[in-house]
Amino acid sequence: MQQLLWLSVCVYDCVRDFNRAASHEGDQSLIRAYRKDGSAEIIGIEPTSGDFSEDIIWLDLIKPSREEEHFVEGRIGIQLPTPDELKDIEPSSRLYVENEAIYMTASLLYRADSTYPLLTDIAFILFRGRLITIRYAEPKAFELFSASLLRLNGQCDTGAKLLGHLLETIVDRTAEILETLAARLDALSITVFVNRKAAKRRPPRFLEDKLLDIASHHQLVSKVRDSLVSLSRLVIFLQSQPAVRREEEAAELLGLVARDLQSLGEHAAFVANNITFMLDASLGLINVEQNAIIKIFSIASVVFLPPTLVASIYGMNFQFMPELGWNFGYPMALFAMLLSAIIPFLFFRWKGWL
Repeated sequence: MQQLLWLSVCVYDCVRDFNRAASHEGDQSLIRAYRKDGSAEIIGIEPTSGDFSEDIIWLDLIKPSREEEHFVEGRIGIQLPTPDELKDIEPSSRLYVENEAIYMTASLLYRADSTYPLLTDIAFILFRGRLITIRYAEPKAFELFSASLLRLNGQCDTGAKLLGHLLETIVDRTAEILETLAARLDALSITVFVNRKAAKRRPPRFLEDKLLDIASHHQLVSKVRDSLVSLSRLVIFLQSQPAVRREEEAAELLGLVARDLQSLGEHAAFVANNITFMLDASLGLINVEQNAIIKIFSIASVVFLPPTLVASIYGMNFQFMPELGWNFGYPMALFAMLLSAIIPFLFFRWKGWL
């Protein structure tokens, strides 16, 4: 129990320090527009009216300011969710339809390769065949997808298809994270449980340090599971929309994404169970090592108790002690002390306690 309390305090301190550091990062806002051919351009705020070009299929708003939000709202004709609205956990606030626009919010994992992974809420809006995303972080899946748009050769000619391919990339990235995590757990398992020769030469607090690694892995897989649940809700909601069902290719792609999400959820649960097993086993090894140390001290105290008794007897200052006048009294006392120590030691070895 003390080990778990100490571990929880360490993890809490690390996460708190990281969140403080992350809150001071630069807030560089950006509006990136992607065309049907996969090309991209950065859009600046201009005092012009009217909708964007019909060739623009995706508007990616990265850390937008209020001025940029108002600019986009005026050009496309719908309201964009604010950062506070993105953090709302109510289903009615994360998945809804308003003025022919489909609003969806999902929690995605980012900084998965760092020590402290985090979740960020990202808005996905489908409106009149165009996709609008609003995000305040840089998940790697967006970078991978934007780089692969040119290779799609114009396959994403509608917002629904584009969103389906984007969700597919997010799922692939999540699968990659789980595979990397599983490999790390295998390496950690070999280090802790398999190499028994190295276990005899472990440095102090080796297992305690491994508990921190296990806690870090557990934090990652828990955030992956939260993200998968959020994405599953989004995909199910999206599949129920008539505008999406009318697009056969988009509906088929969303079906594949839904099945991948289900399998990844099962795999994430399996990884989480392995982490729980490793945590319990590591705590058990710590208890075994502590008990072994206590057993050594207990046996040592019992082995040296009879020689101490013999030495204390002949250390008494009584007048009539015949052994004090013997020529072989001193060697006899040493022999008695040695014999009284050897007999308990041999008895413990015979019982298998050593």
